[in-house]
Amino acid sequence: MGSLVQGFTKSLAMTFLSEIGDKTFFAAAILAMRYPRRLVLAGCLSALIVMTILSATIGWAAPNLISRKWTHHITTLLFFGFGLLSLWDGFKQGGASEELAEVEAELDSDLKAKKDSSSKIEDEKKKQRRPFLTAFFSPIFLKAFSINFFGEWGDKSQLATIGLAADENPLGVVLGGILAQTLCTTAAVIGGKSLASQISERIVALSGGMLFVIFGIQSFLTPVEAS
Repeated sequence: MGSLVQGFTKSLAMTFLSEIGDKTFFAAAILAMRYPRRLVLAGCLSALIVMTILSATIGWAAPNLISRKWTHHITTLLFFGFGLLSLWDGFKQGGASEELAEVEAELDSDLKAKKDSSSKIEDEKKKQRRPFLTAFFSPIFLKAFSINFFGEWGDKSQLATIGLAADENPLGVVLGGILAQTLCTTAAVIGGKSLASQISERIVALSGGMLFVIFGIQSFLTPVEAS
């Protein structure tokens, strides 16, 4: 298992490049334009921190269920696979952010659907019997949390975090991931759509792909520790 510093730096670099142009990044930027920024930031960050800790815990537990030799090989394959996929996406994409428009359209359609289906009578009923969670948390917080949590579930950054935590120090992976998520989400919330629209998905994808490939090569050349 790698050192705390190595796990931290790898997780920081990998998460930052994976999240800076990700769907959840654009969602945070758009939500921050429509709702109070502090609630959006709190909801998005809470979801991403929970997901990072959950993913690292799964990765930490994996060598106890499967031999360290196999988890190491699986992690190496994940790095190479995600690296090649990111490079392929980077070469296919142009400079414009199509995903930003796609995320904005999804949020707009969701907002319109809720407006069309709601009525004054329904609103009064909702106020009389509010869901358990909304009694303690703002609906805006819960919306930001759910969009980011389920947006990250099964994403390549989550799987890569699981693989990284299986091969590196889990605490370092968690700390690096949380710092990267904080930097990206804060930038999205403060910068808003103007910052998100200036990000080149192609450059981000190519940079992330090269980083994944480098991690894959390093993992391939690193001898497996005896379990």
